[in-house]
Amino acid sequence: MRVLGINNQIQFTRKPRPEEESGLKSACNKAYDAIGVTDRVAITHGSCFPAIDRNTYIGSPYGKAAREYVKFLSLYGFNGNQLGPGGELEFKDGEIKPSPYNSSAFAKNRLFIDLEDLTTDKYGKILSKETYNSVTQPIKNTDKNYEMSNFEEASKTYDTALSESFNNFKTNVAKGQPQALALQKEYNNFLSRNNKRLTDEGVFKVLARHYNTDKIDDWNNEQDKNLISDLNEGDIDAIERYNSIKKANKNEIEQHKFEQFLATKQIKENKEWREKQGFKYFNDLLVGCSQMDMWRYKDAFLKDWEMGAREYNGRSQRWHIPVIDPKKIFKNDKYELNIGGEFLKEKINFALEFNENIRIDHAMGLIEPYLLAKNASNEEFSNNNNKNSNLEKYISELTDKNGKEYDKYWDYPKLLTKEHNIKPDMPVWEDLCTYPPRFKEIYEKQLNLPKIINLDWTRAQEALKTTRKGDWYLIGSHDNIPAMNYPDREGLNAFKYTKSDPAWDTNYLAGYLNIDDGRQNISDIRNELKDKLNTNDRDLVRAKFAELMTTPKFQISFADILGITDMTYNIGGSDRKENWKERISPDFLDKYYENLASENPTALNIPELLKQALKAKIDMKVNQSDDKDRTRAELNEKYSPLLNDLQKYADILKE
Repeated sequence: MRVLGINNQIQFTRKPRPEEESGLKSACNKAYDAIGVTDRVAITHGSCFPAIDRNTYIGSPYGKAAREYVKFLSLYGFNGNQLGPGGELEFKDGEIKPSPYNSSAFAKNRLFIDLEDLTTDKYGKILSKETYNSVTQPIKNTDKNYEMSNFEEASKTYDTALSESFNNFKTNVAKGQPQALALQKEYNNFLSRNNKRLTDEGVFKVLARHYNTDKIDDWNNEQDKNLISDLNEGDIDAIERYNSIKKANKNEIEQHKFEQFLATKQIKENKEWREKQGFKYFNDLLVGCSQMDMWRYKDAFLKDWEMGAREYNGRSQRWHIPVIDPKKIFKNDKYELNIGGEFLKEKINFALEFNENIRIDHAMGLIEPYLLAKNASNEEFSNNNNKNSNLEKYISELTDKNGKEYDKYWDYPKLLTKEHNIKPDMPVWEDLCTYPPRFKEIYEKQLNLPKIINLDWTRAQEALKTTRKGDWYLIGSHDNIPAMNYPDREGLNAFKYTKSDPAWDTNYLAGYLNIDDGRQNISDIRNELKDKLNTNDRDLVRAKFAELMTTPKFQISFADILGITDMTYNIGGSDRKENWKERISPDFLDKYYENLASENPTALNIPELLKQALKAKIDMKVNQSDDKDRTRAELNEKYSPLLNDLQKYADILKE
């Protein structure tokens, strides 16, 4: 029992009891199987995960708190989570850039290391409890059902904690401590596979600290800008410069290597734990890379162009993402990988190393990237439909110095068909973009790759008729405002489709979720639901999520699952200071169940939605039958116990 509010109104809310959890989980999984949902995946980027016990100012998908969140998702039948890119973040002028989409494709994010783990015997207690407690905060619960990551404080915390951990590790090895020696054996094995890359990254970090920015173009030394490129060419001066940096900054570089070892070890341990849970992580294969990666592979990229996104009704988005040079993908007029092809292959290998699947970020960027002149100012780019072709164009429009098509052999699209070893229906292909002719030719006609079907503006009834294997369905994403706020945005230029769009038509939804004309009182059932959807916007959104759960593969943002409506994780194409900082509150379980027990909840009551979706699926099977009465009777008899169970657990969540 909780006493809430100044009027001391008593509310009874509870979580499912331990003895109820197995039945709840079983009912949800049986419902998904009956509906035909193979993949039900939450979208939760790494920094969004909650804290437990103590707060390190940022979330991690690999620690103890992550395991509790995964257990919560598994309880409601989710069998996967879509992470954001998990690489080391960039910085400038001493401040971290929080967007994971400019992170490293190779170096792991050290801010995801579970510091508490380092205080245990398993890690030889390389971090003292005293230091751990001094650099972290006790959990502070608030009235909000979310909190915000603090990247600056997190960076300070990890600087202190990881510096002590590295120094203690070296000391303990010197003393012959058994746990430290065991850790050293793992560390040496890690170095044997990654030392060259790690050394390059360590040298880059030294230079970035020297220039106080990761942005290579802001460095005022041409030798440092081109150091790896010249080193690979055997330039004597570059070799001397590289070696002198290594020697003068040995400890800093070695600490970077050790931090990467710790991050990789914990990721691997998390994967082993998740395998026992039957729960998958989807890594986000970002279309770009960090400045550190570009520095290592500088010769692989076009020098004068960067990738962005075309906007037809405004100024195009500048992403400042490097673009692989089509002439550097293959070599010797064969499908032998050149430096650009090697770069992509390494990216994919790292993305899949400890994850069961991947999301292909901005698939168009691997076929027909939109180029923007690197050195142009924002004011030079047109703010309307008539783009300046000298400053922005698709890569198929790029010409060489003789005016001929630069990628005349269409090598760029071959990035998808050579050396990637990805089954077409395996990843989430993020194709939410424009469809210029070359992209359409490759993506749709030649490869017939899966798409993301966004039910924001599409009806599942029509979309499910496709023969394409592997399509994913969603409502919104990590780049959208919370779905419960959709009805409030009517009339905004970017979101005119909500409510007035056919995908949100209440006649359609009431009919789709109750499609069997032969059901008793079906007209009354449809009209009752239609009236409900017309008078309660939240019921309208809930009906859309029930529709979503009739699809074979779907994703739902963590904010929509938990009912967070007062904050948006990221608003795409904006420089909003709150972007990328929203995080799940440490008491998210209490907040979730309190929300569900409220009069008009914003959180999703999964059993309730699954019951609606299962009834809709039963109706569809009846409609497809030649003997509707017999099929209806058989399916009702078969699924009545499951429908009753779903209703039972839906009611429990409302108590």
